[in-house]
Formats: sequence, C-alpha cells, structure tokens
Amino acid sequence: MRSIVKTGKTVKEAVEEALNELQLEEDDVSIEVLNEPSKGFLGLIGAKDAKVKVTVTNDPVEMANNFLEILFAKMEIKADFQITRKDKDLNIEIENVDERDKGIIIGKRGKTLDALQYLVSLVVNKDREKYVRIILDIENYRHKREQTLIRLAKKMAAKSKALNKKIKLEPMNPYERRIIHSALQNDPNILTHSEGEEPFRRVVIERK
Repeated sequence: MRSIVKTGKTVKEAVEEALNELQLEEDDVSIEVLNEPSKGFLGLIGAKDAKVKVTVTNDPVEMANNFLEILFAKMEIKADFQITRKDKDLNIEIENVDERDKGIIIGKRGKTLDALQYLVSLVVNKDREKYVRIILDIENYRHKREQTLIRLAKKMAAKSKALNKKIKLEPMNPYERRIIHSALQNDPNILTHSEGEEPFRRVVIERK
C-alpha cells in the first residue's frame, strides 16, 4: 500500500497536504500521527511541527480499475479504462474495444452498461461513509442516449397535444426518467409524471 509522510503546523494541516498530494479523501486512507505539534519554549525554542503518515487503503480509482479488469477478463473482452475523479464523481471511460464487443457492453438501450455501472458502484462504495457516484461510459454513449430521449420526449409531447390523450412511455430507470421530465418541464401545455413500481416504472405525458 502507498504511504507518504507529511508535516504541518497542525495535524489537520499535515493530513490535508497529504490528501492533496494523493488526490484522495479521508475515507480513502488511514492516518497515523507520528508527532503531535509542540510550541516549544516561549514558542521559539524546540518548536516542532506535526508529522503524519497517510496510507492509501481504499482508493476508488484503483478499486474500480481492478474490478473492471477482472470482470472484462472473465467476459473475454479486451478494453482499457480511463478513470478520472472530480469531487464526488468517478468518471470511467471504456476505451480500445472491438466493434463487436461494444454492443455487448452497452446492451439493449444501455441496460448492460447500467448494470456494469451499478456493480462498480457497489464495489467502490462498500464500507464508505461518503458516497462516490460512478459514471461509466463508452464512446460518449450517455450523451447520445440523452439526446435520443430528449427527441423522444418532444415527439411524444407533440403527439399528446395532437391526440389530446395520455402517452405512456416504456419503462425507464430513474436517470432516464429525469431526462424526460426535464426536457418537458418548461412546456406550458404538458404535464409529466411517473407511475408504476421499479423496474417497470414509466413516464406518462399528458396535455394540461
């Protein structure tokens, strides 16, 4: 396990410096205080900074990468994973995949990709106090799917107005339902709501 030793005027300052260098959160490490700070005589003679040893125990980037490498090996799919962390989000881009395997990874309407994302989230967030949101993508599929859903929402809203009837969409996950609701929230003539139980919950579009 990786460890670094840092000093600071306070233990907190030393820990923060270590976390900044490692680009990790406190949830990701164990902290050992090697020396408490001392002001010394009259604040001058014999003053000592705090010293801490910070050891990486739960790096979400490493955990996600290791899990995906093992999983894809079992699936017999060759791929690379570009993983970046920003605040509480872990963005994972699947790269260098054969065309045949891309469809397998994405699945029908992204269901396999969603399932893989869920599994990574379970692994990364096990025993963590602060939740890390996992965003798993391949060739910008998430953005393309979002644009498809926005077009669908507007098309079905127009149909609802023309026929003056409710339109029930196919079951979607919470993320995709939010895209539909958001796409139509500013339409003064349309109402949307969700109905049903997971995993069959769907959006209903109707004219006001």
